[in-house]
Amino acid sequence: MSRTCTIYRRAHFAASHRYWLPELSEAENLARFGPHARFPGHGHNYVLEVGLTGEVDEYGMVLNLSEVKQVLQERVIQELNFAYLNEAWPEFAQTLPTTEFIAYAIWQRLADALPLSSMRLYEDPHLWAEYRGEAMQAYLTVATHFSAAHRLALDHLSLEENTAIYGLCARPHGHGHNYGLEITVKGSIDPRTGMIVDLAALQRVIEEQVVKPLDHTFLNKDIPYFAQVVPTAENIALYIQRLLTLPLRELGVQLHRVRLQESPNNSSEVYGEFPLEELGAATAATPYPASEGKRDPSEVEPLAAGRGRPAAYAGSC
Repeated sequence: MSRTCTIYRRAHFAASHRYWLPELSEAENLARFGPHARFPGHGHNYVLEVGLTGEVDEYGMVLNLSEVKQVLQERVIQELNFAYLNEAWPEFAQTLPTTEFIAYAIWQRLADALPLSSMRLYEDPHLWAEYRGEAMQAYLTVATHFSAAHRLALDHLSLEENTAIYGLCARPHGHGHNYGLEITVKGSIDPRTGMIVDLAALQRVIEEQVVKPLDHTFLNKDIPYFAQVVPTAENIALYIQRLLTLPLRELGVQLHRVRLQESPNNSSEVYGEFPLEELGAATAATPYPASEGKRDPSEVEPLAAGRGRPAAYAGSC
């Protein structure tokens, strides 16, 4: 039997940074980086989570966590805590200390001392990056939310039949949730800007494609797609996946994950992009990441309207 296990160790540091390229004018820097370019910079309380994978030893440990703590302290925390990151490490002089590049740089500093499997860095509770040792590829997650109502029911079934499948969620007038949404994209770190994507553009796409259209709606009635598809957490996540696949490609990144938190007890995740062949033949023939000749994702045929369940839906109702 395998005794391989992954453990995680957290650490914290507070630091400031500035997004500023000296080869650009002040106006160009402000246009590119917005308020992040302002002098003398801004700061964050960073949370670092290091994943370590190895065999469990005779003492029941992958590694002695006290020793891990010491390595993190000596190689990372004491050098970055209360530092101006642009000048803290030589690599930040060439590449801006974005969240994704800081995670990459920390990995390089630790790789010869620890069996790393993941490096996650939280800039704040709504933005974090992850690096997994895959050349210059990194992952960036944006967290947001929207509020919406829905009813879980199939039109061709009676109230009693729908209640047998969906429980209280089938009540005729529906109910609502404050949905938590996490969108993770993947791409290559730019060697100069340190970014895998323009963060402002990414946030704008998520806001315009998902949050604004879904916020404060009754999904079954206000979103045509859900007139035919039961708006379970699973189907909503798949719908968001299809909405974002092409707009994110146009930004030069790929959708990696959609996580939808329906309630404290209920969440759904889908990974990867929505199948391009289902977004229309014109899309499949369009070179990445061009934007011409694409169909609106809302024009595609909906997913299957429902999936029978052997017992009442154990949702958040």
